[in-house]
Amino acid sequence: MKKVLALTSLTFSAFALPFVSFAAISNISDVGTFIINTINNIIVPVLFAVAFIVFLWGAFSAFILGANSGEAKEKGKNLMLWGLIGFFVMVSLWGLVNILTGSVSFGNNSGPTGGVPQTGVQVAP
Repeated sequence: MKKVLALTSLTFSAFALPFVSFAAISNISDVGTFIINTINNIIVPVLFAVAFIVFLWGAFSAFILGANSGEAKEKGKNLMLWGLIGFFVMVSLWGLVNILTGSVSFGNNSGPTGGVPQTGVQVAP
């Protein structure tokens, strides 16, 4: 139990460490941008790598290690299936995050600011 508590607190503190920089964030849009960028640039690629490794390990164990064993083939095929499910879930999640980013426009400072559009050409009175 002590090991689990120590591991959990260590993991929580490792994930909470980037939030120390929230003192420099001035508005809610910066918080949203930080969260979206963390999901897109750190969490999703790591989970893609884990799903890919699970898929490769399933293929390796099904076709190379378990070439003569039916039970090992089944375990490998199940791992490959879970790897593909992981890919599907992650692509879906990444797409939803990108839709959210585009629709709410977190971090989009180049968009329109309101008012009447200007052509840039000045007409002399």
